Amino acid sequence: MRVGVLTGGGDCPGLNAVIRAVVRKGVQEYGYDFVGFRDGWRGPLEGDTVTLDIPAVRGILPRGGTILGSSRTNPLKSQDGIRRIKDNLAKDEVDALIAIGGEDTLGVAARLSGEYGIRCVGVPKTIDNDLSATDYTFGFDTAVNIATEAIDRLHTTAESHMRVLVVEVMGRHAGWIALHSGLAGGANVILIPEQRFDIDQICAWVESRFKIRYAPIVVVAEGAMPKGGDAVLKDESLDSFGHVRLSGIGEWLAKEIEKRTGKEARTTVLGHVQRGGTPSAFDRWLATRFGLHAIDAVRDEDYGKMVALRGTDIVRVPLSEATARLKTVDPSLYAEAEVFFG
Repeated sequence: MRVGVLTGGGDCPGLNAVIRAVVRKGVQEYGYDFVGFRDGWRGPLEGDTVTLDIPAVRGILPRGGTILGSSRTNPLKSQDGIRRIKDNLAKDEVDALIAIGGEDTLGVAARLSGEYGIRCVGVPKTIDNDLSATDYTFGFDTAVNIATEAIDRLHTTAESHMRVLVVEVMGRHAGWIALHSGLAGGANVILIPEQRFDIDQICAWVESRFKIRYAPIVVVAEGAMPKGGDAVLKDESLDSFGHVRLSGIGEWLAKEIEKRTGKEARTTVLGHVQRGGTPSAFDRWLATRFGLHAIDAVRDEDYGKMVALRGTDIVRVPLSEATARLKTVDPSLYAEAEVFFG
C-alpha cells in the first residue's frame, strides 16, 4: 500500500503533527509507503511529490506550518484537472490519499471520492473551527491563545493612553475566534459575522466605559458587518474557490468610533500571526489523534470519510456531511458574552 498525503488551504499549527502521526503509525504498524504532495491540490495536479518516511517526520511535532507546503489550488477549476490527478496518482502508484484541510480542501476530496472514485480520507483543519461535523479542529486553540495574549497586552497600553483599541481577528463566516478570545481576554465588545452590529450601540458602550475611566477593547472578526452595510474587502479579487480577501473592518470601525465619540481609537490587525508558530499542547494532541485515526481509516478501506472529534472520541463521518454546512456561533453563546459588553 502506498499512501499520498497533502495539506491544503491556509496553513495552521498542528499540520505537521498530523503528517508525523500518519507516517509513524502507517510505517511501523502497517508497513505502508508514503508520498507527500507539495502545496495542497497543486501537488497531485502537477505530480509534484516528496518522499515521506520516518526520518522525514522526525522532530516536526512542535513546528508550525507544514513541511509539505500549502495552497488554495482548486483542481476542479483546472483544465482536465480530474484526469491529471488520476494520471499522476497512477504514475506514483498511490493507492489512497489523505487530504488535510478545511471546507474547500475537503470539499474537493468529497467530490473526488464520491464522483470520481479516488480513494480519499479527510482530516479537518481550520483555525476558524467552522466545520460542522467535528467539535473542534486543530489550529483553533492556538489561534485563540495567540489572540487572547494580544488582547491582554493591549489592555495595558489602552489604559495608559485612555484610547479605544480595536482588535481585528480572523473569521470569515464564523466568529469562534473572536468569541473565545474576546471572552477570555475581557473585551468590552465582541463582533462576529453571525450577528450584524449597530454602530450607535457600540459607541454608546464605548462612552459608558470612559465614564468610569476604563479604556475599552473591541474585538471584531474580519467577516463582521454593520447593519445595513456590507463586508469590508481588501480587494475585489477572488481565489480559486471564489473567496474575496477580507480585511479592513477593524480600521473602518476605529474611524467610525473616533468620529462619533471624539475618543482616540487605534486598530490592531492580528492577521496571519494567529495561524503561525508553535501549536498549543491541545492542538498537538488533537492533530496527532486525527492522524492516527486517518491511517486506520485507510487500513480499513473506509474511504470517503473524515475523522472528527465528538466529545473525547474520534469518529468517522462522510466527507459529504462534513462539508455540507458551516458550524457558526449559536445565538445563545453570543448572548452569554453580551453580559460583559459596555
